[in-house]
Amino acid sequence: MTVGVHGGWRRAIRDGALLAGLLFTAYLFVVVAPGAKTFGFDAMSYWGYDPGNPYRLTHGSLGSFVYSPVIARAFAPFAWLSWIDFLWLWTALLIGSLVWLGWRRFLYLLAFPPVALELYHGNVHILIAVAIALGFRYPAAWAFVLLTKVTPGVGLIWFAVRREWRQLAIVGVVTGLLIAASVAVDGRLWMDWLQSELLVSLRNPPNQPQIDLPLIPRLIAAAVLVTWGARTNRRWTVPAAAALALPVLWIAGLSILTAIPSLSRPELAGPSTASRTSRNSQSAP
Repeated sequence: MTVGVHGGWRRAIRDGALLAGLLFTAYLFVVVAPGAKTFGFDAMSYWGYDPGNPYRLTHGSLGSFVYSPVIARAFAPFAWLSWIDFLWLWTALLIGSLVWLGWRRFLYLLAFPPVALELYHGNVHILIAVAIALGFRYPAAWAFVLLTKVTPGVGLIWFAVRREWRQLAIVGVVTGLLIAASVAVDGRLWMDWLQSELLVSLRNPPNQPQIDLPLIPRLIAAAVLVTWGARTNRRWTVPAAAALALPVLWIAGLSILTAIPSLSRPELAGPSTASRTSRNSQSAP
């Protein structure tokens, strides 16, 4: 009877939190968006920049672009769309990514307040979550993380601690080739990015609401977390460390944690995990 009572309370708390989160998401889009007119504030940065001079605006201003020249070239075709078409397409991509990450738990992810803020502003944190989830099986996906936010790449310590050198080499080769090709075409932009965006932004984050914790201590804590996770086979520590290591710790950045529900899928298991599972099944009576 006691177990049943406790189980009932747990379900009530879970369902109440789910309802509250979904109501917050609805409030954000139905009430806040029409009045504030800031829906897609971050998404504007991926649509309205000049591919020939993407770093002319100050980080944090409307339409400022802060990612590497590789991503600047990759996102350039978005300018062919109208702003409204792009915004809805981008939002659909984020929601589709969220469905893929959560599947049956999709509503729980949608009720997570950082996810609501992420969908509202339209940043790339959910796409980074997808890249991290895929990265255990397809390490090349980490190139997206390294060429956008950069510092969440601390999650790659997972491969180093576990001596999965092949996976680490794939990340390095794919990212290196993309950078080399980009430098050959956009060498000047790389200098602009390093001088006016990456280094300056890390030292002087934009004056916008954020969790005000210094980057270096967060990077150290993230490295310790993922090292422990790699030694104890806790894959959830990788997206957790990546979120902690963001250049600027936005509340919406915690939507990187949406990678966690997908990490138990067999099809996303890394080679070492897959081979270990196979050996265990073969040795079972």
